[in-house]
Amino acid sequence: MKKTVLLFFISFLLILNSFATDGLTIMEGLIMPSRILKQDIHFSVCLPKTYYNESRSYPVVYLLHGLGDDASSWLEYGRISQYADQAVVDKEAIPMIFVMPEGFRNYYVNDYKGSFLYQDMFIQELVPYIDSLFRTIADKRHRALMGYSMGGFGALILHLKHSDVFGTAVPLSISIRTDEQYMTEDASEWDQQWGRLFGEPGFKGADRITAYYKENSPFYLLSAMSPAEISKLNIYIDNGDKEQTLCRSNEELHILMRSLNIPHEYRVRDGGHSFQYWCSALPDALRFISDAFESKPYRGDKVRSIPARPISDGQLHSLAINSQQIFAFVPAEYDETSRFYPVIYLSGKFSPSQRKTIAASVNREIENNSVCQLLLVFLPENTLSKLNSILPEIEEQLRIRRGYRFRALAGYQIERMNPDSLSFNQQQFSSFILADGYFAKDSFSGFLSGISPEALKRISFYIDAPDKGKFYEGNGNAHILLRDKELQHEYRVREGDGGFEWFLTGLPAMITFTANEFHK
Repeated sequence: MKKTVLLFFISFLLILNSFATDGLTIMEGLIMPSRILKQDIHFSVCLPKTYYNESRSYPVVYLLHGLGDDASSWLEYGRISQYADQAVVDKEAIPMIFVMPEGFRNYYVNDYKGSFLYQDMFIQELVPYIDSLFRTIADKRHRALMGYSMGGFGALILHLKHSDVFGTAVPLSISIRTDEQYMTEDASEWDQQWGRLFGEPGFKGADRITAYYKENSPFYLLSAMSPAEISKLNIYIDNGDKEQTLCRSNEELHILMRSLNIPHEYRVRDGGHSFQYWCSALPDALRFISDAFESKPYRGDKVRSIPARPISDGQLHSLAINSQQIFAFVPAEYDETSRFYPVIYLSGKFSPSQRKTIAASVNREIENNSVCQLLLVFLPENTLSKLNSILPEIEEQLRIRRGYRFRALAGYQIERMNPDSLSFNQQQFSSFILADGYFAKDSFSGFLSGISPEALKRISFYIDAPDKGKFYEGNGNAHILLRDKELQHEYRVREGDGGFEWFLTGLPAMITFTANEFHK
C-alpha cells in the first residue's frame, strides 16, 4: 500500500512538472491522496500570471465552496482568476496563489464520530502538500481563507481553530445557526446538515447543543477566546440583506463580536445567496487579503466617488413655515416647468454648507439620469414631532405630486420615532430611510408596533448603518425584525463609524432606492 501511494505521489509530481513546462496558470482536476481520509482529494489551483516568469514565492488563499458544489465552483461560477488578475492589474491586490479543495458536505470540520476527519486532513496533509508543490510563502501571515455559505463557515472555523496556520479569513454568507435556530430547525434538515456532524441524528431541542457542537460553533469559540487569541484574528464578514435564516445568524455573530470587542470588518449589501453576490464581494475581499499579506492596515473598501458640481443659487428654495425657515432643493428645470415632482423629506442636523453638498449630490444623480427628477426638503430636527401640521404648508409652496407613493421620509442620526407624528398611519409616505440611526436595541420593535398592518404593507424601509457605529445592535435588530415580519426593506452595513462624510458616500444608493420606490 505504501509503495502504491509513493508511486502515485511521484507520478503526480511529474504531472505538475509537465504543467510547469507548459506554463499553465489554471489547473483543474488535481488530486492529493489522503492517508487520513483514505481517499483522493480533488482540488484546483490558480497561479499568478507571473508565476513562471520569476522565481519568487507567493502567498496562498484557500477558497472553500458551498454545500453541493465542488473544487471547480470558484473557477466556473466565482470567476476567481478573472477577478484576481484584474485586481493585480489595477494594483488593488498583490499576486497570490488560489487553492480550491473539494469540501464534500462536511463544513470543513471533523465529524463528531471521528469517521471523517476532514479538518485534520486539511491542516496536516493539504496545506503541507500545497507548500511542497508550489512556491508558497509557508507561514500563517501569508495564508488566508475565503469561502461562501458552507465555505464561509469553513473559512471562519478554520481561522478560529488554527490561527497559527491561517492569518486571515473572509467568510461570505456564513452558513451558521444561532442556538435557537439550531434547536428549532426542521428534523430532516438538521439530521442531514448538522446532526451527522455535531450531534446525533434524531436529537431534538436542547439535546442538539452537544459539547462537540460547542467546540465547533463560532459563537462559543469567540466567547471563550483570550485577548492573546483574539489578537491573532483578522476577519472580514460579508452577508447579503436578502438572506433568510442567515440574516439573523450573521447579524447576531457581528453583534457578539462587537460586544466582545473583537476587531473585524462587517458588511451587508444588496443581494442574497448567489454567486452574483459573492462575486461582487471579491474586489474588496481581495484588497483586505492583500493588505494582510503585506502586513498593512486595511485600506478600506474601494469607494467610487464622482465629484458633484455646485448647484445654482436658484435650486435651494427658502420656505417660511410656522415662523421657521425650511430649505428645499429643486431640479434645475423647476422654474421652467409647471410639472409636479416626487419629494424626499430629509430630517437631520446639517450646516448650510452640508445642505448644499447634499443637494449637489442629489443633483448629480439627476443630471446623470441615475434617478428621476425630484425635490429634497430639509426638515430641521425639531420638526419631526410636528410633521402632520407642517406638511400641508410645505406642499402649498412646492409643486409636489399627489399620492403617498411620491413621498419619502428620510432621517439622519434619528434617535426617537413616533409613528403617529411621522404620519405613517395616515399613509403619507411610500418609504422610510434611516441612516446612521441612533436607536437602542429594542426601540424599533416598539416603533413598528405603533404602525397599522395595512400601513406597514405599503411602506418600504431602508436602513443604512456603519459597521463600527455605537448603535450596531439597534440597527442590526431592526433588520432582523423586518426580515422576521417579512416587511419590504433594504439593509446596508458599510465601513466606518458614521458621521456626515460617511452619510454622504451612501447617499447615491439611498436616493436610487427611494426613486425606485416612487416608480414601483
